[in-house]
Amino acid sequence: MKLILGIDPGSLVTGYGLIRVEQEKLQYVDSGCIRIKDKKLTLRLLTIYRCIRELIELHQPTEAAIEEVFMHTNPGGALKLGQARGAAITAIVQDNIPVSEYSARQVKKSVVGTGAADKKQVQHMVTTLLKLNKTPAADAADALAIAICHANTQKSVQLMNDSNQYSRRRWQ
Repeated sequence: MKLILGIDPGSLVTGYGLIRVEQEKLQYVDSGCIRIKDKKLTLRLLTIYRCIRELIELHQPTEAAIEEVFMHTNPGGALKLGQARGAAITAIVQDNIPVSEYSARQVKKSVVGTGAADKKQVQHMVTTLLKLNKTPAADAADALAIAICHANTQKSVQLMNDSNQYSRRRWQ
């Protein structure tokens, strides 16, 4: 059984989502948004770090996935996003939890089928795939989508490895 923590980092709102993968079935565990009210960036980063640490202590995930920084129209925004990612990653790796990184296009393609999907499409597919009673907030849905993308990617990698081992045995 895998317990995957997905993180959609942001300096004002950081989404998180946890899913359990058991016998190739995805199960919803928890999700939400860390909403940061502090004006000072250093205090916002500390809040992200502490909240992610609390989630890890509570749920004890076995793996984590986080969205990569995308090219922002505002360079200052990209820097703040990178710092928020750093705070979250630091909180995760403190317990030697492996972290994988995915671009927004990869996540959308994995969950919706197109890398150009909008937020509503991501929310709809996350709600459908995890059989949720209500639609999660956009940032929480993005975090769940990142966790789902990671589960799908790991499944594909495992299938490729299994296939390659079979091919090598067959021709030896």
